[in-house]
Amino acid sequence: MQNFKLNFEKSIFNNKLPIKNDFVWYFPKKNIEVYLKREDLIHPFVSGNKFRKLKYNLKFALEKGFKEVITFGGAFSNHVSATAYACKLLNLNCLGIIRGEELRSLGKENFASNPTLQFAHQCGMKFKFVSRKAYRDKEKLQLEWASKFPHSYFVPEGGTNQWAVKGCQEMLSEEDKKFNYIAVSCGTGGTLAGLIEASENTQKILGFSALKGDFLQHEIQQLSAKRNWELITDYHFGGYAKVSDELVIWMNNFYHETKIRLDPIYTAKMMFGLEDLIKRDYFSKNTRILAIHTGGLQGVKGMNEVRSAKGLKLID
Repeated sequence: MQNFKLNFEKSIFNNKLPIKNDFVWYFPKKNIEVYLKREDLIHPFVSGNKFRKLKYNLKFALEKGFKEVITFGGAFSNHVSATAYACKLLNLNCLGIIRGEELRSLGKENFASNPTLQFAHQCGMKFKFVSRKAYRDKEKLQLEWASKFPHSYFVPEGGTNQWAVKGCQEMLSEEDKKFNYIAVSCGTGGTLAGLIEASENTQKILGFSALKGDFLQHEIQQLSAKRNWELITDYHFGGYAKVSDELVIWMNNFYHETKIRLDPIYTAKMMFGLEDLIKRDYFSKNTRILAIHTGGLQGVKGMNEVRSAKGLKLID
């Protein structure tokens, strides 16, 4: 881990991490190729878009002399987990404002029932639990906590802000200009906005929403003025953090065929959606698609614990 600490610090200060597109999913009848950019391979704990979003946020925090980072998220948040580990590496104190007041009763000795919070706690993150109702008004919530901790650096839920968009632009390299489409799953819109900003005008960027509804349209328009993108809202499987048996079976089949693990909240839904759109002739023949694996594999354990308690099929 010491080597990663050095690499992480170097990358925070302007070195890029080029990730190869090392898996090709080929549909011969249509001559369509889907390349998967393995952003999940950056690191097991600070990987994918979480690394990209945190990079310039933490660079800014360090340069300005902040000693503590405060962020927001749900009890199984990839962002919370990654932020806790990154702050540990950079010797920054870390506080997580966690959605779900009922979780307050867990106590540190009971975090084993939640692998994400257990990991973040082991990394040194402190927690404040707030009600789901209070959490919905994120702007008010952040202002409230900013007044309590005026000398701390705040990272929004999911890490999405202008620094996140800048970091996510670095996902695309010169060789990625050859693709007709770029696909990514999205929750808060920061990753999608970064890809839009870095893309060529001749490319189309597809954002597969992990949430119900199309409210992300407005969020993304605030982050990018370009219009070469589309939000795909048909593959959320019931909403954020909702996973069906159909998706789990599809994920398990994909893993056994490719040896590539996908996360159930984001990337699996995108890849399922891409295959379905290809079958439905959404794409013309001879299309080349770049799909982004944004990591988030830490969430598999928590999802399996939830599904196991309900007697449902587990993710391999």
